[in-house]
Amino acid sequence: MGRSGGRRAERRRRGGAHPPPRRPGARLTAQELQVLRLAATGATNRDIAAHLILSPRTVGQHLYKAFPKLGVSSRTELARLDLDQL
Repeated sequence: MGRSGGRRAERRRRGGAHPPPRRPGARLTAQELQVLRLAATGATNRDIAAHLILSPRTVGQHLYKAFPKLGVSSRTELARLDLDQL
C-alpha cells in the first residue's frame, strides 16, 4: 500500500478527516470575504455568483481557498463564525 493509502486508512480508523487547522497568518482576500459572508447566510454558489457577477466555479474556488484559512470544512461551520471579526 502506498503512502497516501496508508493515510486514508489511518483517517478511517480515527473516525474521518479532521477539519484543517486555522492558519492565522493566511489572510483572506476582499473577494473571499465577500463570498464567505454570502455563503454564511445560506446562499448557494449560483446565488453568490449572480450577486457578485462571477461564475459559480469561481465562487467555489474562493470557498475552497478560504475554508482552510479559517479552519472550517463546511458551510455549517462557516455559519458559526463571526465574520465581522475578520
